[in-house]
Amino acid sequence: MTLTIIGILILLALLGAPLFTVIIAAAMFGFHLSEIDLSVMAIELYRIADTPILLALPLFTFAGYILGESKTSQRLVRLTRAFLGWMPGGLAIVAFVVCALFTAFTGASGVTIVAMGALLYPALKQAGYADSFSLGLVTTSGSLGLLLPPSLPLILYGIIAQQMSEGADISIEDLFLAGIFPALLMIIMLSAWSIWANRGNPVPLTRFSLKNCGAALREAAWEIPLPLFVFAGIYSGYFAVSEAAAVTAMYVLIVEVLIYREIPLSRLPGIIRESMIMVGGILLILGVSLAFTNFLIDAEAPMKLFQLCQAFVSSKLVFLILLNIFLLILGAMLDIFSAIIIMVPLMLPVALEYGVNPVHLGIIFLANMQIGYFTPPVGMNLFIAGYRFNKPIVEIYRATIPFMLVLLLSILVITYWPALSLFLIS
Repeated sequence: MTLTIIGILILLALLGAPLFTVIIAAAMFGFHLSEIDLSVMAIELYRIADTPILLALPLFTFAGYILGESKTSQRLVRLTRAFLGWMPGGLAIVAFVVCALFTAFTGASGVTIVAMGALLYPALKQAGYADSFSLGLVTTSGSLGLLLPPSLPLILYGIIAQQMSEGADISIEDLFLAGIFPALLMIIMLSAWSIWANRGNPVPLTRFSLKNCGAALREAAWEIPLPLFVFAGIYSGYFAVSEAAAVTAMYVLIVEVLIYREIPLSRLPGIIRESMIMVGGILLILGVSLAFTNFLIDAEAPMKLFQLCQAFVSSKLVFLILLNIFLLILGAMLDIFSAIIIMVPLMLPVALEYGVNPVHLGIIFLANMQIGYFTPPVGMNLFIAGYRFNKPIVEIYRATIPFMLVLLLSILVITYWPALSLFLIS
């Protein structure tokens, strides 16, 4: 019966049906065959709507869209360049840091490439970096911030894990902390490689100037406190995650619309509409996916999947290797939100049986999805970069491969050194 439903899923997907209709059709068919009243799907939707942490998704998304429409990216570049530009490979490091921070708040890798590409790609070439290096750097940096709070994928993974009995002890706060060191590892390894790769082509350094630092600080003075709402507010116990999201959204709205005045009031309804369309799609898929997950659990699909894996894979080490390979392929084929919603309910119970910490699993999952964005041949960032910079897709492939290899090495460290992710929450 399960194989029949999977076959229907695949057929509908190949015919081009929207993802949520594919999932809801499969769930309805599965419950019907099991003689379970279809009202359980409405109950599941209500249970999702009654989850307090769910409020953080639309609020952080709205804040991210506002930041994406403003000149925040320019101020971030100037700020980080003033403080880091004097270092060897300074502009490359600036690009990694800025893209990571921007992606963390906007939650969308493609937005980072479009917004930052216009600034960083010409700046890197002008500073003396090779065209291929600059192209690969901007393309791969677009997804660097997915492990940093308040990343929407981190929140979504936590919501799904909390809806399952196995993930009851997972908190969004723990996921926020767990992603910090892995994200820093990726930035440091990419920075070190960038310095080494340009050793034979010395790039002129930006002189450190207290005057430039002061001017950059004054220019970005209203945006610098943003991370404090997430870290200081949440971990001091003053804010819950959803409350921190509300404060962040209100603060960003006031700063960008009333103080900097970079977004006219007439543009606000359009921004609200665009951000909520994205959130609505995520919530709709989330609701029907969890209903389908209940059917899979009733059909003991996760346990059967584990038994199948155990028949071929007895070692946790081998399981993690296969998991990484599968996630890299998945990340190249599905957007990160769909991948989380569809696969986490199946993978989490299996990983727990192999003794993988659920918080660590979340970091492994998102780290692989981050690389999947630019995994050839169909990684989404490859095509966005090709369109944005008017470059042949094969040239984008070649430019990203060195950066991808560095990040794959970081994935191995993150996967097989759990303490890196769990140090702050243990």
